[in-house]
Amino acid sequence: MKKVMVFGTFDIFHKGHEDFFRQAREFGGYLIVVIARDENVFKIKGNLPDNTEINRQNEISKSELADEAVLGNLNDRYEVIKKFKPDAICLGYDQKVLIEELEKKLIEFDLGSTKLMRLNSYFPKIYKSSKLRELK
Repeated sequence: MKKVMVFGTFDIFHKGHEDFFRQAREFGGYLIVVIARDENVFKIKGNLPDNTEINRQNEISKSELADEAVLGNLNDRYEVIKKFKPDAICLGYDQKVLIEELEKKLIEFDLGSTKLMRLNSYFPKIYKSSKLRELK
């Protein structure tokens, strides 16, 4: 069975995330969702998520859209790729990931055949955690 991996904060779990998971699952039968650690979110975004990493992980697990919901590594964001060896990595339309850097890591981990793809957005003017936070 092919493993697909996605990454994100998934702070306010919404229909855009659900669609993201469904799109990703089309590339394999086993979906691994990697949830950003609170500490790393703060480093990248400058603020903590509204929901803790454990609460976000629990929400994704409860949704039953993922086969595994795991927390990312605090020190090395690529460690989880090395551990799970996915056949595909799906990125969100808004994830600012350097594809070239990710491709180098895949080769370093002897995962050069892992497919990388960017998925489509799902009504981004409505379903984005930052937009939903503004409506609160």
